[in-house]
Amino acid sequence: MPTEAGHRRESARVSAATTAATSSTRNLGTFMAAVTTKLAMVAAGLPIEGRHLSYQRSRHAVHSKTSLIKIEGVDDTNAAKLRIDYGDYRRTGVNNGHSFYLGKKVAYVYRGQKEVRGTKIRVIWGKVTRPHGNSGVVRAKFQTPLPAKSFGASVRIMLYPSTI
Repeated sequence: MPTEAGHRRESARVSAATTAATSSTRNLGTFMAAVTTKLAMVAAGLPIEGRHLSYQRSRHAVHSKTSLIKIEGVDDTNAAKLRIDYGDYRRTGVNNGHSFYLGKKVAYVYRGQKEVRGTKIRVIWGKVTRPHGNSGVVRAKFQTPLPAKSFGASVRIMLYPSTI
């Protein structure tokens, strides 16, 4: 007859096996929910919020023309890469879901001191170029480098040009 500690150990093994078996299904469900949400936002034309984290840099060099953007609701590289891969799509007719945000327009909206053309609101436009790291951060290049005061400020990721 098993002891109470042995019974706990056995039930922990069973729950771990069950969790491992259902995790792939859960990941697929999360993936499909993310795709559905993104499709709804594309249809509505709503921008997605993001944060300007920093410039791309190495230990000694800072590359201010490339900014690192953390997109709201994107927590890993796969979510940042959700898009049609045209090479595979043309060859096989299958969408393997890579790089959704690749090529999307990014807008940093700020307020200037002087009024220009009847408004104080200004925009610096950029484009998402590629993922950065494993936590859902992307790299974006802007027409003019974003100012350092924009670190932590919000940017808008427009869901165009759309490939879906």
